[in-house]
Amino acid sequence: MNNPVQVIRPPNDLRAKVGGGFSGINADAIAKAEEALKAMSSQFGQWLQDEIVKLDAAQAAVRSAGVSAETLEGVYFRAHDLKGLGTTYQYPLVTRLAGSLCKLLDDPANRLSAPLVLIDAHIDAIRAVVRDEIQTDDHPTGRILAETLEAKVTAHRAG
Repeated sequence: MNNPVQVIRPPNDLRAKVGGGFSGINADAIAKAEEALKAMSSQFGQWLQDEIVKLDAAQAAVRSAGVSAETLEGVYFRAHDLKGLGTTYQYPLVTRLAGSLCKLLDDPANRLSAPLVLIDAHIDAIRAVVRDEIQTDDHPTGRILAETLEAKVTAHRAG
């Protein structure tokens, strides 16, 4: 039985279904989106404050109800939101600080061992940089805050 090998290549219709590559992006649509974002930028400060109020509430829940998987999860989710929104709201330093807090609380199995003083230090730092309008780590205080907190998180995770 000498059957020749036959290779069957099914058609790849994915490109047609998703609209091909990115070369078809409409530059006018991008410009309109950027313009809309710029128009909303006057509200970024208030929206960032709203997120900090939520983080403060999560911190207050830890203080009133105690350290638990549930209360620390609340802090983690608020930090995760700020990690995603800080740069959008023109505060990349908030993104960096919230990212460090997320790294500290990322693993639910180890979340309860996170030092409360380090959690509070992250929240205080986020609050302070927004209050003092320190948007980036180009600012010496912002850089020192971020580097110090990140080093503490790294040391904690290393054991």
